[in-house]
Amino acid sequence: MSNPAKKVLLLGSTGSIGCQVIDVARQHPDRVEIVGLAAGRRVDDLLKQARELNVHDVVVGSRDVSILPSFRELEAFCDEKRGSYFGCGPEAICALIENSEADVVVNSLVGAAGLEASLKTIESGMSLALANKESLVVGGDMIMPLVEKLDDMAGAAHKSTCTWAPSGRLVPIDSEHGAIFQCLLGERMDEVERLWVTASGGPFRGRKLDELRDIDAAAALAHPTWNMGPKITIDSSTLMNKGLEVIEAHHLFAMPYDRIEVVVQPQSAIHSMVEFSDGSVKAHLGTTDMRIPIQFALSYPDRWSAPVRPMDFRTLGSLDFEAPDTDTFRCLALAKEAGIAGGTVPCAMNAANEVAVAAFLAGECSFLDIANCVEHVMDAYTREDVESLEQLLEVDGLSREAARAFVDSR
Repeated sequence: MSNPAKKVLLLGSTGSIGCQVIDVARQHPDRVEIVGLAAGRRVDDLLKQARELNVHDVVVGSRDVSILPSFRELEAFCDEKRGSYFGCGPEAICALIENSEADVVVNSLVGAAGLEASLKTIESGMSLALANKESLVVGGDMIMPLVEKLDDMAGAAHKSTCTWAPSGRLVPIDSEHGAIFQCLLGERMDEVERLWVTASGGPFRGRKLDELRDIDAAAALAHPTWNMGPKITIDSSTLMNKGLEVIEAHHLFAMPYDRIEVVVQPQSAIHSMVEFSDGSVKAHLGTTDMRIPIQFALSYPDRWSAPVRPMDFRTLGSLDFEAPDTDTFRCLALAKEAGIAGGTVPCAMNAANEVAVAAFLAGECSFLDIANCVEHVMDAYTREDVESLEQLLEVDGLSREAARAFVDSR
């Protein structure tokens, strides 16, 4: 007898990851049932998704779109089903999680707003398929102890002398972390020497500082291998994305920072690697399509039929590797510095980066000012131990104010 379909609550449904989650669900209708949707501002797209999937539990994260006719249409559609939930505003996302009967929450919200949703998911006992980097970058010190507690209760092995077999309470969707996750399965953590996080190098790989002074948003958004949303694409162009992934890897796999390395692999064929104490290296290779790690996050511990055409190694050509240029792309070094400092420093760093990226996309600062803004906020910030979500929200707000002041001074 086949297993019942996994009930999925999809946060960030109209973004790049969210749309690909829906595509995976289309390909496996007997295995995935989307039971709830949340998105920020794209009400027209959200309405189309709700109708196609016949989902009546829906949240619109932004209140300032409530005047749109499509917002009222969406509300009316949700009201057609007795007992459905329709909400508006950031707090409604947590209410949607609390009221959901989902098995898995896919968190693909953009930015620090995803942290509270991740915490609420774990506290509610549902599994978390995580595509929101900031959940661990900002709140890893809060989230991972909760996950480990749930895993221990489920009997999962987490001690260094045991094979790595997570319960599935938290499965990363990022291609890099999904790759490391798969390379570690069945291995002993005390035999892991190093994690290798791969990077494409972004659209400006090989360029120097003088060549980046006049870069505009259109050029930075032209990623050579991945199709992503604007914020993460800009982070990829500055290598901040890779810095955030280093912090995530530290939390996800309990790995010290001096044993996490970044290597540029321009073809993006190798999604990441794990090096073991005997010199052996496991590499995860595959097509550059996010539907593969998305599907594995939903299917774990099983594997379903491929959602895209698998890689043909006969046509792959060469595999190239190089060290990242952290003198030119300073965001990678700044993010790693924030991770090593720990506590609330990554929160301040992340907030500054979000403000700077938004300002760059709006034409309010230069490409190089993104790193300058992050460094300015970090230099002025005093580290604290992480104590609560309220504390992190306060640090986030104050750091955004400092970053905004820096942008306005340019």
